[in-house]
Amino acid sequence: MAKLAVVQKAFGMNDDAWRSHANPWSVYTRFATIPPLVLAIWSWTWIGWWCLAPLAIVVLWLWLNAHIFPPVDHPTAWASKGIYGEKIWATEPARVPAHHRRAFRIIALPGIAGIVLLAWGLVFLDPWPTIVGGTLVVLAQLWRIDRLVWMYDELASASPPPVGR
Repeated sequence: MAKLAVVQKAFGMNDDAWRSHANPWSVYTRFATIPPLVLAIWSWTWIGWWCLAPLAIVVLWLWLNAHIFPPVDHPTAWASKGIYGEKIWATEPARVPAHHRRAFRIIALPGIAGIVLLAWGLVFLDPWPTIVGGTLVVLAQLWRIDRLVWMYDELASASPPPVGR
């Protein structure tokens, strides 16, 4: 979990950022970032080192994304509950029930396979592994968010719902 803390710190994920990231617009626009990210990396073949410019824009957007949307204090939307569940998973791992931990490990497998295929496709400029890998990454992330919603609802029904403040 130490690596996760480094990522959270790099993205400035404090309570306010988590509340803003719980806005469904934040969640869904992050998914929309995957094709521009792939295109920015693929553009290496067309524009060489200049590909770092669109890549930097995508990374900047990913950072800004968690901070610019109106905050959600009381999650009711599927995406909002998923992010509140993710916050528990990332910042309070002891609260994550064992049956969810096992499920998250299983859910990670298609995501890892997707990342490997996506990387293969990007390195060898092969569209099919790129498309299949990107699709697997998205589907695994949606599955993960759905499980985070389940976990959040389970924990919220056992105690008062955790809010950002």
